[in-house]
Amino acid sequence: MAFVDIAQTPAELQRVFRALGLARAGETPRVTALAGGVSSGIWRIDMASGTYCLKQALPQLKVAKVWQVPVERVFAEIAWLRAAIDIVPGHVPRVLGQDDATRCFVMEFLAGDHVNWKSELLGGRVDAEVARVVGDIIGRVHAASADSADMARRFANDDNFHALRLEPYLLETARVHPALAPRLHALVTRTQNTRRALVHGDLSPKNILVGPRGPVLLDAECACYGDPAFDLAFCLNHLLLKAAWMPHAMPELMASFVTLTTAYFAQAGFEPADLLEARIATLLPALTLARVDGKSPVEYLDRAARLRVRAAAIALLRRSPECLAELCRFWTEEFSP
Repeated sequence: MAFVDIAQTPAELQRVFRALGLARAGETPRVTALAGGVSSGIWRIDMASGTYCLKQALPQLKVAKVWQVPVERVFAEIAWLRAAIDIVPGHVPRVLGQDDATRCFVMEFLAGDHVNWKSELLGGRVDAEVARVVGDIIGRVHAASADSADMARRFANDDNFHALRLEPYLLETARVHPALAPRLHALVTRTQNTRRALVHGDLSPKNILVGPRGPVLLDAECACYGDPAFDLAFCLNHLLLKAAWMPHAMPELMASFVTLTTAYFAQAGFEPADLLEARIATLLPALTLARVDGKSPVEYLDRAARLRVRAAAIALLRRSPECLAELCRFWTEEFSP
């Protein structure tokens, strides 16, 4: 089916909202584009019945390199949001309806009293309590879904996860760094063969809002039943990157790193902690390198910072640390002012 940009097709937009019972006959939605990630169109929709958020998956991601992924991934996000809201109510938005034809869905709009965690961190406002709750939320979702045959069946999205995460991050980085390819390929194999819990897949601070009831997790289109280590490594990676960019905030950011990890492991009793920690610690430097040389590099690092992060990530990848404390010590020594 050909892709239809719903925000540019008023008749389709009206049809969707009428079908969901959110618009009157003849009512024209007011559409405002929202800042988002690289993979979807996100809009604020104002109707007489209220204000809503509309999201539609894009076939070509908004990055410099070619990165095409099936738009059906939107259904993985809808399913994750509906599953997670039963586990961590108040920490994910409510899905109000979906439209299969245009691969879009409508969810509650979170008001202006929510702030983006990435913006807060880059602004130097580092709150370890936010990190603690994020770790607790992730741990609760993983624990509630661990070793569930039903969840494994519902979230058998291996192809999407490979296309959205393993290929553009780890395999692309292996192409850029052939000498590291065996290590990176081994991490890909381990990750795709480990199926223990419901994985969000894109736990970046940009996908977390902080509101009156605490953090709210968004953008779960990479969701699959897989290795919970990926979620932790993906999220912790952003604290490392921001510490490299803002060494003056190193103590607060590394404290958040430890706080998030501690809160997570307080919930994650579904496998021996040392085994799970070893997978997180060995995967993390690969993801750090991928945010410099993969298909989705972080935008805030300048050339000098990219060089330093690349060198540090490669050193860690070769060292292959099996505990997060060792990794933290190395990062702190490398980037402290």
